[in-house]
Amino acid sequence: MRRFISVIILLFSLVSCEDQVKFNNPAVQGLKDNVLWRATLMNALQSTDGSLTITAYQKNDALILKTASTTVKTYLLGMDITNKVIVKEKTNEIITVFSTGKNWGDGQIVITEFDAINHTVTGEFKFNAKNESVDPLTGTNVNFQKGIFYKVPVTIETNSPKQL
Repeated sequence: MRRFISVIILLFSLVSCEDQVKFNNPAVQGLKDNVLWRATLMNALQSTDGSLTITAYQKNDALILKTASTTVKTYLLGMDITNKVIVKEKTNEIITVFSTGKNWGDGQIVITEFDAINHTVTGEFKFNAKNESVDPLTGTNVNFQKGIFYKVPVTIETNSPKQL
């Protein structure tokens, strides 16, 4: 009898197991001020000049990563306005903007893979962006650490002919 009950318990445990694998592909996420921030919608645009803009959204937040090109390399932030980050937060109809720029904020965006065949981009980022707003209730900066963007779909901008 004990053996029969053991076999039944073993059978139920094997039948009740299921795979609950969830793939996060594509993905943009990171630690925003030490709290996990995961985008629910993301896209990337390669402009005609070769620059790349990755935009990711989560509820009332927008994260924009800009690089001068799609070349696999490290792009330093806080050095110029070509490689920069913008974070927009909306709270009670008030929009707070944080950014990096020339001698403003710091960090880096690293493109580790640009797949020209499948039109995706993968990489990492971390930064400190300064508050551009004048609202005294918001923080002076926002910090992202351990940020990743993985296989974000890239749309290639084309020059459309001008209408006459």
